[in-house]
Amino acid sequence: MSDIFREVEEEVRRERFEQIWKQYGDYIIAAVAVVIIAIAGFELWQRYEANQNLKASDTLIAAQDLAESGNVVKSSEAFATLARSAPGGYAKMARLSHAAALFASGQRMEAVAIYKSVAADDSGPIGSLALLRAGWAMADSAPRTDLASLLAPLTDPKSPWRHPAHEVLAYADFHAGNTRAAQTEFAMLGDDKDAPESLRRRAAAMASFLKNGGMANFGTVPPLQPETPPGAAPAPGTAPQ
Repeated sequence: MSDIFREVEEEVRRERFEQIWKQYGDYIIAAVAVVIIAIAGFELWQRYEANQNLKASDTLIAAQDLAESGNVVKSSEAFATLARSAPGGYAKMARLSHAAALFASGQRMEAVAIYKSVAADDSGPIGSLALLRAGWAMADSAPRTDLASLLAPLTDPKSPWRHPAHEVLAYADFHAGNTRAAQTEFAMLGDDKDAPESLRRRAAAMASFLKNGGMANFGTVPPLQPETPPGAAPAPGTAPQ
């Protein structure tokens, strides 16, 4: 008896399934096709993106090699192309590298302009790095107030970039001849336990250097005495050789 009921239930299920399939079969097939196409498209996009990143990485390395060899013109062209066409992160790194190459070749203002542009476009680590590099590029030429204004986002007490930013400002004071302020700033950095160890050592060394007179003139080295030929009398006022 149970077998009969089971057969009836299976028949009912079969009929319901056939009805559902006749009514919604086309939609089910279309939905499955969309899912398959979407998965395939996503995989193709990932592959394309990976290839683009690899290509951008190789091009960036080649442009950096050109810059290091002193070929500013060709490296600038390569960096500019990457900045226009490379994926986001590589485009920003290309702009930073371009600025570094310009600065190394003596084109300070052009380099600073690119650094500021990158910082304006990026509020994350790349933008902060661009601000810091702009600060170093301006440290020995810009007014102290301009430099402090530029680095204000980094010198905030909560900023992870505050220590290297204060190092730029301390160096700017040192370069401008404001030795007392520079010594105080370097000493504070050297004593700051939250600062990176390498920066602390560097700052402490500068503070000690300035405390001991820095670039002050401690006198002149006595001139070398002319050598006395063998058998000749020594010059007046000199000790015998």
